Amino acid sequence: MTKIDSPPRRRFVLLPALAALAAVAAAAVLYEAAQPAGKAASDCPADSAALAARLAPMAKGELAGLAVASEPRRAEQFAFQREDGGKLTLADFRGRAVLFNLWATWCIPCRAEMPALDRLQAAKGNQGFEVVAVNVDTARLERRSAFLDSIGVKALARYADPSGDVFETLRRDGKALGLPVTLIVDKDGCEIGAVEGAVKWDSAEAEALIGALKGG
Repeated sequence: MTKIDSPPRRRFVLLPALAALAAVAAAAVLYEAAQPAGKAASDCPADSAALAARLAPMAKGELAGLAVASEPRRAEQFAFQREDGGKLTLADFRGRAVLFNLWATWCIPCRAEMPALDRLQAAKGNQGFEVVAVNVDTARLERRSAFLDSIGVKALARYADPSGDVFETLRRDGKALGLPVTLIVDKDGCEIGAVEGAVKWDSAEAEALIGALKGG
């Protein structure tokens, strides 16, 4: 994950397993603490809570960094654009499960992750599911298409938020320290979980999770 405005910190020598465990635990605590107080769990149907409970045990292996919400809440209605400039929000995807991903052309982990997201959309995208990958570059916007063309992206729709407001909202809520960051949103528009950093979205673990998400 490429961090933004991260302050310098001391380097400690930790055992890799302990460091990974601590990072996952911290992410889960941060994610739960960051839920806006105004979005009560009762805003979401019982099906969303049941889906979160089914997905929680799948946060392992390639998805070890995934923090699943114990109490799903309505997803923020982030605004972004289609390639033709048309306006969209997450509400336009209601009825479909969504993997909502933020990326930028200067983000090295995004370059590693994007081909897997493209393969996931090609394999699983339909009326019940979409990978919504939103570019958050705020300058030199002509780079977006060249970036995606250079890594062979074909299946993903080319969404963007040149205002940077989507990332800023997630950063303010404590859900995004850097890029990439991905939210998992169910068909009812409820946020089920979040993960920071690049993920192998075409892995067996991700395939199982997406299957459960679409069936939930």
